[in-house]
Amino acid sequence: MPQSFPKIKIIAVGKVKKPWIKDGIALYAKRLPEVEIIEIKDSGKEKEADKLESLITAQDRLAVMAEYGKMRDSVAFAQWLGSEAFGTLVLFIGGPEGVSDRLKTHPMISLSAMTFPHEIARLMLVEQLYRAKTILQKGSYHK
Repeated sequence: MPQSFPKIKIIAVGKVKKPWIKDGIALYAKRLPEVEIIEIKDSGKEKEADKLESLITAQDRLAVMAEYGKMRDSVAFAQWLGSEAFGTLVLFIGGPEGVSDRLKTHPMISLSAMTFPHEIARLMLVEQLYRAKTILQKGSYHK
């Protein structure tokens, strides 16, 4: 039986400038109506944390994307998302300086032990979200 997929808000520091990355994100965004992407200005860790906190509600659950976060394979990531399928899950991609220490109390998730430019990390995240949705809904994409 297919599992639910949560409503997700990606809050990311900076704008995507490369057209091929924009196109990739747009492709997956069309397949993920449950996902909203909000870009905030690159302004330093503390101001970015302030802005993030102004964009979320007390009911939202926040997870921070960071290279030192918990790594999961695609199936485990999908299962984790399925367990978060109530309310809104906010995934935060910080700026080039990293994230404020006050955000490190929230769950931390890593896409890879490797470091990627933020634009590519955003593309990888939306692809993994789409993959997770198809895993939870028993689709054929993850084969």
